[in-house]
Amino acid sequence: MYLSREEERILDGEKGWAYQVAMRILVKLGDLFGADRLIPIESAHISGVSYKTIGDASIDFLEALGKSGVKVMVKSTANPAGIDYSHPEEMIGIFEVKEKQNRIIEIYRNMGIDMILTCTPYYVSKPKEDAHLAWAESSTVVYANSVLHSWTNREGGPSALAAALIGKTPNYGVHKPENRLANVLVKVEPCLRSEADYGALGAHVGRLLEDEIPCFSGLTCAGETELKHLGSAMASTGMASIFYPEASCPRVSGELEVVSVDMNDLKNAFESLSTTNEPPDMVYIGCPHCSAEEIKHVALKIEGRRVRRDVRLWICTSRYVRRKAERYVKIIEAAGGKVLSDTCAVVTWLKEIGVDVLMTNSAKTAYYAPTMNKVETVFSSLDRCIEEACQ
Repeated sequence: MYLSREEERILDGEKGWAYQVAMRILVKLGDLFGADRLIPIESAHISGVSYKTIGDASIDFLEALGKSGVKVMVKSTANPAGIDYSHPEEMIGIFEVKEKQNRIIEIYRNMGIDMILTCTPYYVSKPKEDAHLAWAESSTVVYANSVLHSWTNREGGPSALAAALIGKTPNYGVHKPENRLANVLVKVEPCLRSEADYGALGAHVGRLLEDEIPCFSGLTCAGETELKHLGSAMASTGMASIFYPEASCPRVSGELEVVSVDMNDLKNAFESLSTTNEPPDMVYIGCPHCSAEEIKHVALKIEGRRVRRDVRLWICTSRYVRRKAERYVKIIEAAGGKVLSDTCAVVTWLKEIGVDVLMTNSAKTAYYAPTMNKVETVFSSLDRCIEEACQ
């Protein structure tokens, strides 16, 4: 991979060991995937923020980086942490856990990273179309490429941080136009009616196609919320970082392979995302983090009702969206729900606060929670989730 003189000096350690490590990560990644050079990025989004998911070894490395005085070179944001400090009554009560989570946040903040602590940074600041990014967190990557029409590979936490510190990323994968073309036409035969239907479709297609790029026909009612759930589920069960609704799919030479999805496929996907039929201890909405419109939608469904005493209702979003939708947040919390920020169910401690069964409209959460949180899951639509919480 070609490096400029300045890049070579960083690789040789002339700017210090921390920037040298970052450059080594990028060079190794570029060599691995056949990149020809490094390209400038508009922004980076960093994952690996929750203490629950990264543990003590990563804290030691981050502290060493932080002590070197490194600063990010481009606008950089951070994924959710493991704790919402504004709702301590809902969080794990172990002091050591909270202290270590706070250390992680402060290290990143001192590097110049904007600690928005959300997996939907595009609700806070939307990147430009065709901008090159270095974003981690799979659902964010798919949304950026597919809905916002930006360009980013599916970065890991270390590579996204390295790109933030250097301000560049290797030129490979979907940074190249020829790697962004659809190679499968997915014909969706059922009429999809809810965000959970789109999540089930994404879970099925992700398993089926793995890293192939689908073009979907039949998504007649898909808005940004539905596409967000489709992409996040597809990225959970598969490895694709981009998809296209048929109307925006670029033309390709030759015929695409055709795959049909019928009602039985969706039914099987729903069933695969539920591990139990037991009543839930928690109903969870907000993976990926809710938009202001989704907060409003939940509030209108719950207004005038009351959350059951034996069920927790969590709605997760960013602090930015929570402030923007404050009127509807008050409606939800008056009914007994909790609108949390800075964290999500997948990256926080559930078993430790008494949750054994989680009901959710998020295919991503339903896919990850049994392994990451050791809880049983019930996957269903938003309407059914609200009904279960408020019966």
